[in-house]
Amino acid sequence: MLRAMLWKSAAAGTLLCAAAAMLPAHADDDDRDRDTYSIGLWGDLPYSDVQVPGVRNLIADMNSQRLAFTVHDGDLKAGNGIPGSTTPTTCSNELYQQALDFLNGLKAPAMFTPGDNDWTDCDRPSNGGFNSLERLNYERTLFFSTPFSLGQRKLRQDVQAAPYVENRRWSYKGVTYATLNVQGSCNNLCDTAPDPAEFAARNQANIAWLGDTFAAATANGSAAVMLIAQADPGWDLSDATRAPTRNPRTLAETDGQPDGFQTYLLALRDDVIAFQRPVAYVHGDSHYFRVDRPLLDANGRRLENFTRVETFGDNAPNGVNDVHWLRADVDPRSREVFSYEAQIVPANRVAVPAPPPFPPRNDHDHDRD
Repeated sequence: MLRAMLWKSAAAGTLLCAAAAMLPAHADDDDRDRDTYSIGLWGDLPYSDVQVPGVRNLIADMNSQRLAFTVHDGDLKAGNGIPGSTTPTTCSNELYQQALDFLNGLKAPAMFTPGDNDWTDCDRPSNGGFNSLERLNYERTLFFSTPFSLGQRKLRQDVQAAPYVENRRWSYKGVTYATLNVQGSCNNLCDTAPDPAEFAARNQANIAWLGDTFAAATANGSAAVMLIAQADPGWDLSDATRAPTRNPRTLAETDGQPDGFQTYLLALRDDVIAFQRPVAYVHGDSHYFRVDRPLLDANGRRLENFTRVETFGDNAPNGVNDVHWLRADVDPRSREVFSYEAQIVPANRVAVPAPPPFPPRNDHDHDRD
């Protein structure tokens, strides 16, 4: 029912870019070639002065590996500005320029989806008391003015129609990827200045973009879909310290807060079930690295083809202790398509310093038994 109501919106709300939706980042990026490749996932960074050099270490670490592309899943700053900071921590124009410089410092194509800390929460006095929608529109102008990614190499993407130009989709070697503007702070239904009208329009656009994405993946014969957004919407009753709690069968929120996610999650669940192939959902927001399978169907059965992936990131007091990233290895010919390996940046290790490198191996090291 929900999908039928919004299908026309999906068709009207999509601006298709050039054929195949992608400009190759290098010569062997043919979408028909389904060889294994790796991507970098990160977000919720930087949250403090200390984390700014930590982010530079992280970018250098990403640049040391051959990545097809990278995605930052939102939050360019902490939830509140930090008095006395020597780097931008309010929602000033300087904050976004700092982030743009970070993203363009990546050798691989760099994708980004906005986070609540860099627009929804900008109306907090500690963030400068900005108008939230004005800050989002500024991000749209700065980061999303063309159909191309950021980074030193570029990928061309499908772009949702204005004003939702931050919602992107691209295909890479047989897998479909998409970003969606889904936010913490109840998806703009709570906090300093809730905006129900803004939420309703964007939520409809996000649901339409989901439908478009799965339709494109099906039409293209994609081996899998990966979705990237900022908010941890909560998936069940198990994690009240980090996310909204919700009935896992109805997906209705149970903690008394305004529910900015139920209709979106119901549409997502319908799409995941219909697609049948692997679906990865990448988000940040609750600052706890994990890979699990929290989504159930209406009968309480776990959806075997759905994986939630939460990236690293943490509050300012933690320094660089969680300033790390996640590598996803993608094999479109494999059964599960995605596998994940945490990338603990050696220069950002704090509690347990990085060990010295192993000495070069030579013939005398072999066991001669």
